This record gives sequence, structure tokens and C-alpha cells, in this order.
Amino acid sequence: MSHYAYPDYAPITSEECGERLAQGEQGRWWLPEGPLEVRGEARIGRLLMAHGAGAGQDSTFLERSRDALAERGVQTLAIEFAYLQQMRREARRRPPPKVDRLVEELSRWCDILTHPGLPPLWLGGKSLGGRVASLVAARDGAAGLVLCGYPFHPPRRPETLRLAHWPLIGCPTLVVQGSRDPFGSRDEIAGYDLGAARVHFLEDGDHDWQPRRASGLTQGGLIEEGAAAIADFLARQA
Repeated sequence: MSHYAYPDYAPITSEECGERLAQGEQGRWWLPEGPLEVRGEARIGRLLMAHGAGAGQDSTFLERSRDALAERGVQTLAIEFAYLQQMRREARRRPPPKVDRLVEELSRWCDILTHPGLPPLWLGGKSLGGRVASLVAARDGAAGLVLCGYPFHPPRRPETLRLAHWPLIGCPTLVVQGSRDPFGSRDEIAGYDLGAARVHFLEDGDHDWQPRRASGLTQGGLIEEGAAAIADFLARQA
């Protein structure tokens, strides 16, 4: 598949990717499966980050989040699903495919990015990406999960919960959620059975951790708080 939509990504093989990761390299690479950006040193841990439904890894939210995590010693490995790659090639939006297909895609990335000479690979992502990561963890297991803005239900449909697979998740799990997220607010989450998962609420944040102006808070500040919570959680599991 052409990578013309990602001109600054250097083409490499999956085998070369493993070698570069083992040597501690960072960069933007194009693999047969698609784009990969490795950012930060893995002083605390490594986190595979999948994106949300409508925006890729160049979204303001994910760019700032990966920078904040890198500053705290969490290496992020950012991938984009095939449908998002197609969106870039065609320069038009398209809905994601059925979640089962995304689970298979993320599972293949896990196989590529897991390396015996490196810290364990944690899974996570924003919204849809976090949901896919949780399904992979429930099916195949994982070192741990970091879910940013988990879509517990579609907006205005609180009865349609996406928690059926959660009893199968056996790894350490952190949810970082805006307190007024329309996909699952603080009040709603209080009624869910999330097992041993920990939830860190960002005061007044929405689905993108954007607070209201009247709160006196900023999205940047909440992203920094979320990154600190993630780094602390990973450090405690080491």
C-alpha cells in the first residue's frame, strides 16, 4: 500500500521495526501494516496508542498527550487503522468498520511491537481506540490498559453499555475520563461494575478533556494531569 499520504514516514519492514525498537530508536516509520510513530524513551513503560473514530494521531488531543507522556518517561507507539489511512488517501471522512476488524488489526500490531528485550507493551488509546484495546486485552491478554475517554455508551444512549467484555479483562486498567464526558460521565460511571479498574476523573473535562471556560481550567492542563496519572499508574505496576 502506498504511503504517499505520510511523506515523512520512512518505509521499513516489520523485522527492521523490531530491531530499531530494541536499539531504543524513535521515529516515524511506514510498515506493511501502516504508519507507526515512536515517541519518547521507555523509562517507565511503553504504551501502544490507538486513535479515536474520527481523527488520527495528528489530532491536537493525541499530539499533546503523547508529548506529555514522553516528558514523563512513557514511550508511546502511535498507529493508525486502515480505514483512517484510506480517509487520508481519499481526503474524505468515512465511518470505522466493525469493531472485530479493528481488533484483528490491533492484535497484529501487538505481535509486531512486542519484543522480549523491551519493557512489556501496554495497550490503550482514545475513545474507539481504547475500546478496541480493551477488547484485545479481554481476548488475548495484555500487560495493562490505559483508556482515555472510554466510550462506555453512545451519547444520549446510556442504556447501550459497552462493558460486556470487561469481566474478561485481567490486567491492570486505568481509565482517564472527563467528569462530564457524554460517553460516560462521573455520575454514570459511579453505577458501573468496573472490577479492579481504576478511574481518574478530570474535573469538568468533556470527551476531549476540554473544560468549560467558566471552570478556569484548560485542556492543556487536563492533558498534563492525565499524563501524570498515566505515568504514575504505569510506574506503580513496574
